[in-house]
Amino acid sequence: MSVTRAPSGPAAALLDAALAERLRASGAFFDGEAERLARCCHALAERFARGGRLVAFGEGPAARSDVRHVAVEFVHPVIVGKRALPALGLACDGGPLARQVELALEPADMALAFGDGAQVAAALALAARRGCLTLALDAGAAGAAAEWSFAPDSADPLVCQEVCETAYHVLWELVHVFFEHRGLLAGRSERRAHDAGASSFLYPFLAEREDDLDAVLADVRRSALAKAREVGELRAQTLTENRDALLAAARSLRAALDGGGRLLALGNGGSATDAMDLAADFRFPPDPRWPPRRALDLTEDAAILTAVANDVGVEAIFARQAIAHARAGDCLLALSTSGGSANVLAALAEARRRGLTTIALVGYDGGRVAAERLADHVVITRSEHIPRIQEAQASACHALRALVELP
Repeated sequence: MSVTRAPSGPAAALLDAALAERLRASGAFFDGEAERLARCCHALAERFARGGRLVAFGEGPAARSDVRHVAVEFVHPVIVGKRALPALGLACDGGPLARQVELALEPADMALAFGDGAQVAAALALAARRGCLTLALDAGAAGAAAEWSFAPDSADPLVCQEVCETAYHVLWELVHVFFEHRGLLAGRSERRAHDAGASSFLYPFLAEREDDLDAVLADVRRSALAKAREVGELRAQTLTENRDALLAAARSLRAALDGGGRLLALGNGGSATDAMDLAADFRFPPDPRWPPRRALDLTEDAAILTAVANDVGVEAIFARQAIAHARAGDCLLALSTSGGSANVLAALAEARRRGLTTIALVGYDGGRVAAERLADHVVITRSEHIPRIQEAQASACHALRALVELP
């Protein structure tokens, strides 16, 4: 096995500092908030059990991708045994936020706000008046009135966004502890045969104490802390083992952008929201010192995606857009937790045929992308746990954005 070379210089220093700040901010957040996150999971489960929906909303480019990510995680669970839970994602691109929330929310629902701003504050206030459970993630002054408000402590907005991503993944993963074991919910009696037998193996510690809420809250708190440690280790692996790949990818992308090319970003599901976020970070830089850059999000046009999927096939949804948009001098970046999604492989192949530089961020062992060297630059996050892969890949995307702007 080859040993990864440790590059030196400003780029290496940037990656060192990026990793250190992420480990510090995430550790401090979960050490301080694990207990409240556990209790928030229980409160969410109470609402879901009564037929409530989670309605996520936010203002700004970063919030737009987060609300979509929340919705897809709850509605389309990727872990065997977890059930689909009703969730919606609303963003300002759908019209005035308060009006959207007013039309969507029902009293049994849960309102989850991202980002600060007058529209977020108005939407949260409306949700509270309607009787909804209110939550806020890094929503500043707008989120202060929420029943459950969580805010990472970092001056870097990208770090805050990553910590919030882990937080809502943890809420999604652990709400099932309470929802699947009816004795822990108000107005429901203890039941040894769980609602979904396929999921009982996920939480064996609950087998004999469905009525002991405090004990289960303590277990959920420990699980949240364990998940935070896991993603910390995975971020470290991703940003250190892949240093050469990240630096080379940043150089290639910078050259493409400086030469008049564009970034084309894509992915499926949660990875689609990460592609959405990356494109937004290039278009609307989170650091005022960085220039706006040209980027296309190949996941954002529902008409194109559904037309190609319906008329040609899901495998062609990104390749067909590469045929339409890609020009020599562009760069295509693909996100895939498996490294083997057929539409991602087809897009990478089409991009290569058209002379594009290709970058891939993949999980597991890299899948076919790594094994068959289907991209010019491959960043591997070595895990089989999809939420943690996505969280570490978000760190890699944000690091890549910063590396592109190094002098």
